[in-house]
Amino acid sequence: MTLWILDTDMVSLLLRRHPVVSQRVLENGADVAISIITVQEIFNGWVVRINQAKSVEELVMLYSQLHKAILLCKRVPVLNFEETASQQLTALFQDCPSLTKQRLQKDMRIAAIALSRKATIVTRNYRDFSQVPKLVIEDWTR
Repeated sequence: MTLWILDTDMVSLLLRRHPVVSQRVLENGADVAISIITVQEIFNGWVVRINQAKSVEELVMLYSQLHKAILLCKRVPVLNFEETASQQLTALFQDCPSLTKQRLQKDMRIAAIALSRKATIVTRNYRDFSQVPKLVIEDWTR
């Protein structure tokens, strides 16, 4: 059994009902999870947009999208950043100092969770995740 962890981009596609991503999530059901890092990124994104809303109508749409994200978090297991992930992240940064760049921080935390659980990351972001030794990656948009 493979544990599939959707990265933030994949969750965004799922929330927008990408047909291939949605089908793969249905096919893999209970083996699909998201990370607490993805929850942070999604909520941060919606909070920024909600705080910048220019109209009540825009607020309705934005809160509706945030609500969809919350409902997804209730249906899909959310994996915490635990001590084993912390140890993986520390080792990863020691072995690959180039991965400590600020723009990579959240992706590397997701990768550390995946490594600690021997899971596969579902992502289109091969550029960044492929730099992580031993990380298994798959793209469900194809």
